[in-house]
Amino acid sequence: MYKGIYIALSGAILKHRHMDIFAQNIANANTTGYKKQRISFKDYLVPSDINSRIHGEGRIMATLSGVSIDFSQGPLIHTGNPLDFAISGEGFFVLEGNRYTRNGRFMLDAEGNLITPEGIKVLGDGGPITVQGSEIEVSDTGEIFVDGILIEKFRIVDFPDKSMLKKISGGMYYSEVEGEDVNPKIRQGYVEGSNVDPVHELIQMIETTREFEAYQKMIQAFDEATAKTVNEMGK
Repeated sequence: MYKGIYIALSGAILKHRHMDIFAQNIANANTTGYKKQRISFKDYLVPSDINSRIHGEGRIMATLSGVSIDFSQGPLIHTGNPLDFAISGEGFFVLEGNRYTRNGRFMLDAEGNLITPEGIKVLGDGGPITVQGSEIEVSDTGEIFVDGILIEKFRIVDFPDKSMLKKISGGMYYSEVEGEDVNPKIRQGYVEGSNVDPVHELIQMIETTREFEAYQKMIQAFDEATAKTVNEMGK
């Protein structure tokens, strides 16, 4: 009986974590450049006598394997803002401090540096991008022109193994390993929207909630059966 409770409990804990992930995705459905998260799990066998080398009859438990990020591209949204940029294809804008982002909603600081809303400088092939002029235009290849003069080019990199990217605040990622230069299409006056489909996430959340409730009922049933057995033995 206790085996059943342990199995149901492990499933309930996992489903609760599932709901947290779905809720976070839904909450960021309108966040620029947000990438939805996915949870994975694995089963493992716990032996009946954990101190014995002979496993005998054990129980199968479920546990969290990891949370991964879906880096598929979100829709490109037209804003008309000359300091908004979107990457059409693979890659990330390079920021100072080994940080990277797909959120191209940039601005200029008092010194004319192109920065993120958090104040982090955006890098080009030659270092931080500085704009001194009134009109900025960016070509599809990422070349930056100020008042008709080429001043810099966005540096865009990608990672063959994106699991090395650590998610941090502000839609940014950190990696100690430097990415590889790529040349996707850059769209000025656009931003990349979230790749979350709210309807799909909500449906999955409802299904997960029902599964969580089913595990709760199983735990309650096992608990009631155990109590009944104990009472009968006492008689």
